[in-house]
Amino acid sequence: MPVIVVANPKGGVGKSTLSTQIAGWYASQGHAVMLGDVDRQQSSRQWLALRPPALAPIRPWEVAHDEIVRPPKGTTHVVLDTPAGLHGRRLDEVMKIADRLLVPLQPSLFDIQASHAFVQQLVAHKRADRVRMGLVAMRVREHTLAAEQLQQFLATLPLPVVAQLRDTQNYVQLAARGLTLWDLNPQRIPRDLAQWQPLLAWLEAP
Repeated sequence: MPVIVVANPKGGVGKSTLSTQIAGWYASQGHAVMLGDVDRQQSSRQWLALRPPALAPIRPWEVAHDEIVRPPKGTTHVVLDTPAGLHGRRLDEVMKIADRLLVPLQPSLFDIQASHAFVQQLVAHKRADRVRMGLVAMRVREHTLAAEQLQQFLATLPLPVVAQLRDTQNYVQLAARGLTLWDLNPQRIPRDLAQWQPLLAWLEAP
């Protein structure tokens, strides 16, 4: 059972957006998906509450005493949305169960500074060799100075850039209705779907 962890110590970088979209993709493929949310804001759980019952189901994470516990029986894929400030014992717990870990970050100075230290911490972790890790650039506006600076920063990190997702209101509108890209007519969002192809290939790679 693959466990996909989405993590960054800084809030507001797109962790919940990335987590819900990945969970939605797995659900669209017919998998029994569990979306875990151990963030105090519970953004992913709130998103699940908005999801129309007629769509491909995504089950919520079951948390007891603020501890990461085993997923519900019958689950085939797990996506875990983690809190800001992830470190210490909680990071160790996450690394213990993760098969793949994605670090979303945005083209801003504050995100870059926070992400740099976190990536170094991940690479130095005792379980780093057992977890496949990658970066996802979020809300990227092409041909801007911020995007150029982000590219320069990403090139200095010891993790691969899995995908770059553009800055679009599509994700905002989908989140407000409990939807994902995979719940829409593909002809409406060809550009976004194309940007997701490298990330989906990375998730599916052995």
